[in-house]
This record gives sequence, structure tokens and C-alpha cells, in this order.
Amino acid sequence: MIGHRTSPAGEKRRGEQRRGEQRGTEKRSAVRRAPTVPSPQPEAIASPPAPNTQPPPDCVRRLLLLAPLSAALLLAGCGALQRLSEVGRPPTMTPTADPTKDPNWRPLTLPMPAREPPPSEADSLWRAGSRAFFKDQRAAQVGDLITVVVDVTDSANVQNATTATRVSADTGGTTNLFGLENLLPTILPKPINPSSLVNVNSANNNTGTGQIQRSEAVTVRVAGVVTQVLPNGNLVVVARQEIEVNSELRVLQVTGVVRPQDIASDNTVMHDRMAEARITYGGRGQLTDVQSPRWGQQIMDIMLPF
Repeated sequence: MIGHRTSPAGEKRRGEQRRGEQRGTEKRSAVRRAPTVPSPQPEAIASPPAPNTQPPPDCVRRLLLLAPLSAALLLAGCGALQRLSEVGRPPTMTPTADPTKDPNWRPLTLPMPAREPPPSEADSLWRAGSRAFFKDQRAAQVGDLITVVVDVTDSANVQNATTATRVSADTGGTTNLFGLENLLPTILPKPINPSSLVNVNSANNNTGTGQIQRSEAVTVRVAGVVTQVLPNGNLVVVARQEIEVNSELRVLQVTGVVRPQDIASDNTVMHDRMAEARITYGGRGQLTDVQSPRWGQQIMDIMLPF
């Protein structure tokens, strides 16, 4: 058997190779045993929180409580704008216009009788529908003028007095009740007398006095215009008059239904002969503002229960 002999240099190289392989195996096993470290992730940009649009319940309740006051302020502001526009100058009069062009004007409808055709008579000087042989100068058609005489004298005196008095006294007791009256001292906390268990007294006194005294007088004449002729011949009259004196504007308005028979020969009619009469006499200006309570006080008077 022939032995294989190696040189020292070869053995040295093989030794270095073995040591290199061992170091590589140790490094790989160390890498496998080492805990895995997560790779750093880019930090996410924090978005700003969404605003909370829903108000808290307390705010909602407060807004609901302020809603009536806000509505009152808006309504009061509507009238205040007109007053602010007239600061430093007298109130502005309403221009003369057709009453039927007013947005609030409506044709009037009343119950009417059946119309009868006028009889036709030959060779007659009398014309159907005429009130006299001569021409009638009183208002009869739409657009005709008529004078309304307003003479209101109203007075009232009412007195009322009431007095009520009531006195009552009740007494009750149980002297004998099948022997049960002896048990009352054991039930009630204090010693009692069975003959006088209940004693009630009451007295009521009520006195009331009321008095109403009122006196009004309005006397004025105003010219109006016939705006409508009803099927039975009655006239719908609208009269309006404005007078301005020392920055105080007075407005008189009269509307109603008039019978042609109630119109006098001078083309006037009394207010008490008008059906569905509506008469307003007021105005606006500096004196009216001073005499009227402020709108805030009016709101408090309406809303306060005491």
C-alpha cells in the first residue's frame, strides 16, 4: 500500500479553508438567531381632527330659548326701519291711488235677492230705475264720489260691586261606639276626649269692585269713491283721508256698504247707515311715538304671566 503524503503548505491551506467555513457557518447561524428588527416605516402625517359641527345640547337649548326673542326683534325691526327713514322730517303721505289697485282689496260679495226685469211701459215719462223726473246727482255708479259723515258719540259707565261672606263651624265626636272608644287613647299619641274628636272652623270674605268709564267723540266728513255696485244696487264705498299737522300724520279710513235710498239729496250718507262699516282714525308721527310704549315693553307685557 502506497501512502499519500501531503506537503505542509497544502495542509496549511486546507486548515485555513476549514476555519473559514466554520466562521461562515457561525455567522449564518447568528443571523438566523438574531431577532428581526422591523424596518422603519415613514411616519404618517397626522391629519387635523374634523371640526365638530354638531353643537352641544346646552347650546341647542339656549338657541331654542332665544328663538322667540329673535323673532320679536325682527318683527319690531320691520316697523323701526320706516320710523328711522323719517328721522328729521315729517311722515310721508300716501300718494293718491285707485283703491281697487291695493293688494289687500277684494271684491265684496253679499247675499242678493233675485233680480226682476223692469216693466216697460209705452208712452211713459217715468224711466225705470230713476228716483225723480230730473237728473239724479247722487252717487250711483262705480267711480262716483260720495261724502261720508262720521259722527260717533259713545259713552259707557259700568259699575259693579260684589261682596261675599261665609262662616262655617263643624264639631264631631264619638262618645260611645261599641266600646271601641276606649281604644282611641292607645292608638293616638296624646290623651283625647272621645266626645270632641273634630273641631273645624273656617271663614271666607271676598269683596270686589269694578268700574268702567269711557267717552269717545269723533265728528268728521270724508269723501269716498264707489268701488263696486252689487247686484241688488247697493254701493260699496271706500273713503280715505290724510291730514298732516306739525309732523303728525292723521289718517281716516271708512269702508262699508250703502243703500242708494240712504244717500241724501246733497250726496252725503251717515256712518250709521253703512252696513259692514269699518272706521279707523289714527296716524303716526312724533307725538304718537312718545305716547306709545316701547316695543320691548309691549313684548314683556304680553309674555310675562305675572
